[in-house]
Amino acid sequence: MSVDTATVRHIARLARIAVTDGEAEALVPELNNILGWIEQLQEVDVTGVEPMTAVIANHLRLRDDIVTDGDKRDAVLANAPVTEHGFFAVPKVIE
Repeated sequence: MSVDTATVRHIARLARIAVTDGEAEALVPELNNILGWIEQLQEVDVTGVEPMTAVIANHLRLRDDIVTDGDKRDAVLANAPVTEHGFFAVPKVIE
């Protein structure tokens, strides 16, 4: 599979990307090179290879999903310019 200048212009129009004639002509060999690599990759025999999500085995260490209030209210409210009854106080915006 290969692309020509008209195809590049068509793709650019679909993607709503402004491409000049010179840029379209410059993109033709680059896209054909990428398509060539894809065709080469499709020739690789992957029979028996399990799909993987990462190149190396990686196990995420996550903390337990425990809901807490954090007990940080006073520390958070310390940065507020105005507080009232343990909440941020903001000026009224709707009459």
